[in-house]
Amino acid sequence: MKLLTPEFGLLIWTLLAFLIVFLTLRKKAWPAIVKGLKDRENSIADSLATAQRVIEEMAQLKSENEALLAKAREERAEMLKEARETKDRIINEAKEQAKQEASKIISEAQVVIESQKMAALTDVKNQVGKLVIDVSEKVLRKQLDSAVAQESHIQSLVNDFKLN
Repeated sequence: MKLLTPEFGLLIWTLLAFLIVFLTLRKKAWPAIVKGLKDRENSIADSLATAQRVIEEMAQLKSENEALLAKAREERAEMLKEARETKDRIINEAKEQAKQEASKIISEAQVVIESQKMAALTDVKNQVGKLVIDVSEKVLRKQLDSAVAQESHIQSLVNDFKLN
């Protein structure tokens, strides 16, 4: 039972040893412990502040990314609209050019047809004129077989020539 009820000398020596250890720890270890705790507290606070700043930056980056995506979508829509308009304009220009080419080809064909028609008519007139001359010549030869008939016919032509 001596341990449960210590003597007064043991109590003093224990108290004296405790005070020496306490004062030594207070003088040497306590500032290092407090400094370590403050450093850790500051480190945790800095980490929390950094985490909060990173969260805010991520939120800002997310909003910027969304804005960029919206802008990219608008630009894409605008580019598609311009592409459609360009396509329609090119198609319309090609149609108009094709119409002009077709009307030009048709008018050139009409000119060619008209000139060929005139050439054919001239050729037919020439052939008809030749036939008329040949037939007239044959008829006149038949009628003017005699020299007297030829002389009278020449005389009538000369008289008609003088009157005209």
